[in-house]
Amino acid sequence: MRDETGNLQSVRRALSALEVVADAGEIGVSELGRQLGVHKATASRLAAALAERELLERNPQNDRYRIGFGLVRLAGSAIAGLDIVREAHPLLESLAEQTRETANLGVLSGDSVVYIDQVTGTRSVVAMSWVGRRTPLHCTSNGKVLLAYAMPSERDRVLARPLERFAANTIVDANALEAQLDEVRRRGYAQTIEELEEGLNAVAAPVRRADGHVTAALSVSGPAFRMRGIDLPRMARFAMDAADAISHRLGYVERKRSAG
Repeated sequence: MRDETGNLQSVRRALSALEVVADAGEIGVSELGRQLGVHKATASRLAAALAERELLERNPQNDRYRIGFGLVRLAGSAIAGLDIVREAHPLLESLAEQTRETANLGVLSGDSVVYIDQVTGTRSVVAMSWVGRRTPLHCTSNGKVLLAYAMPSERDRVLARPLERFAANTIVDANALEAQLDEVRRRGYAQTIEELEEGLNAVAAPVRRADGHVTAALSVSGPAFRMRGIDLPRMARFAMDAADAISHRLGYVERKRSAG
């Protein structure tokens, strides 16, 4: 009976740890232990055990833990049944066919974008899946959309921290990024020009729930030699139309915007 009780307590602690990490985005073992009410060594062993199963992953740059891809795989069947994925997928297919580039659907998770669906365009030579992957908010088109429409307190918190440089064009100045986020809200889409990685450009538009809250971002991405800077407003119009159609399916009354 004692072993059974102990095992149940371990399971509850592991589930609590996953919830804490999911809420935090990333967290160190000291803070994880404090929130779980256990010693740092216990939290460290627990995090390591979850990382072995890929339910958590350790960031080698700062030794903090975040949700791992294993949890995304476990949730795959549930994600496939979510209204937003079910309603969005046909529009992603149409967008990928229309642009011949890759269309992605991303949602906010902690301080990152997590991609929950993808359709690869016919021009894509390498069919790399982004589903389940995390990318930063400040240097991706999806991330800029989600950050632009986030609560002001959340946006201020992200802008108050150092912005990591991933490529030569990554915006690491908070004031410059804030000006871009204002522009995103004004024109209704975000763009990145080789900001996450060299040679990759993207545009994204907001997807809204029935109450108007931005719940996801829909992007089109492709190599810079095909998706040139001059082409991005045209691609953005395609993305906005598709995002509006998804929003309409979710119960939101569309508000047409023009890419300017």
